[in-house]
Amino acid sequence: MSLSPSDIWERLITRARQVLPEQTFRTWLEPAEPVSFQDGLLTVVVPDQFSADWNDSKHTELLSSYAPVAVGHPVRIQFRISEERAKRAQLDIFVQQPPNPVAPPPQQKSAISAPLNPRYTFEQFVIGKSNDVAAAASQAAAQAPGVVYNPLFIYGETGLGKTHLMQAIAHELLRRTPSLRLAFVGTEQFTNDFVSAIQGGQMHDFRRRYREIDLLLVDDVQFLKGKESTQEEFFHTFNAIYEAGRQIVLTSDRPPKEIPGLESRLVSRFEWGMVANVDSPDLEHRIAILKKKASLDHLELTIPDEVIEFIAQHVKSSVRELEGSIIKLLAYASLKHREISVELAREALRDKLKASSTSDFPDVPPTSITVATIQQVVAREWGVTPDGLRSKTRTKQLTTPRQVAMYLCRELLALQLVEIGNAFGGRDHSTVIHSLDRVAEDMAATAEFSERVTRLRGMLETLRTTGVLST
Repeated sequence: MSLSPSDIWERLITRARQVLPEQTFRTWLEPAEPVSFQDGLLTVVVPDQFSADWNDSKHTELLSSYAPVAVGHPVRIQFRISEERAKRAQLDIFVQQPPNPVAPPPQQKSAISAPLNPRYTFEQFVIGKSNDVAAAASQAAAQAPGVVYNPLFIYGETGLGKTHLMQAIAHELLRRTPSLRLAFVGTEQFTNDFVSAIQGGQMHDFRRRYREIDLLLVDDVQFLKGKESTQEEFFHTFNAIYEAGRQIVLTSDRPPKEIPGLESRLVSRFEWGMVANVDSPDLEHRIAILKKKASLDHLELTIPDEVIEFIAQHVKSSVRELEGSIIKLLAYASLKHREISVELAREALRDKLKASSTSDFPDVPPTSITVATIQQVVAREWGVTPDGLRSKTRTKQLTTPRQVAMYLCRELLALQLVEIGNAFGGRDHSTVIHSLDRVAEDMAATAEFSERVTRLRGMLETLRTTGVLST
């Protein structure tokens, strides 16, 4: 089925809207109109020559990069002014014409919300064992905001769907109440707004904007650590919204108690409602995620099932990495003018796949270090046994080398937190995060400890490249 110029344009600008500032999108891309598509060239008309030149220099490359995924094949884009405009005197191009009376689009009342991703809805979220609790809690919060699971605190590693669930709540509430006052911000933006308000003497306006909203969504609250004044202001903002019976949703890479430098009163409030974990998806879940993405982008007939399964078996780090693999594969197939197959996927995703499995690449030498190797080297250095590192024992004699071994597994093997935890006696996500942070802090504080860990890392890196363990 061939797509019309309007269909192609709509698919491209839908993706562009997710990355461009809203004002930029409305000023330069929204007024444009597609008029033809021939021989891979999409012609789009704009109001004046300046707009054509600006879009050509600023947006053509971005929009074209989306084409292999959004449309299924490469698309070149040219911007030009309409024939009717081109006949006018040049001076007239820069004079605003009397507009037709058009009702203004509905605006969100909140002025502090970043644009929501139109794809981050409940309908497009793939539920599996790794995220079913978080998904159910998010849906419940959307159905009864401020009543159940308030606040809702979602934690997990980067790229596993925390922000998707957070925005899905916002989409659902906005669907029911378009006038909803919404704040969707990252911790850094909250901090920057707070600092700017202090410098500009506008604290009253800052507090009014943040505390009189209906839904507060804050991403990456782990970055509140160490910011005492910001934590103080956030504490009072949280209280004002909570006491008004309005919904709060927070995300982090770790549970509240594991965020270093976070005041105990904030930890307590973050745990008042529901704390839900989003973990790494298993194989079946990864396959379902990829098939869902293929369906959304109308790629069911483009990417065979065996290719989807191949990618799911080898790309395990995050949902974002899975989606990135699909984009890279489509672009590679387009550039090479080849049909998508397992062999092509092996070529296109070579850098992603070799990190997880070298057995499929006979010309790539296998690594000489494994988790067991790291455990043996660290155990020997501290005078303990590898079994001790994997045991449940928490004595000081074993805790430090165990934490160092976890740290080296993360640094040298790039393992997921859950994989590291499983390799060390089934420890959970938060324990591994604590161990990694503790080693990093001790290395920064103690030169002797830092030199010891660095020396072990050097020994293991030598083993990986030469097959010989240096001493």
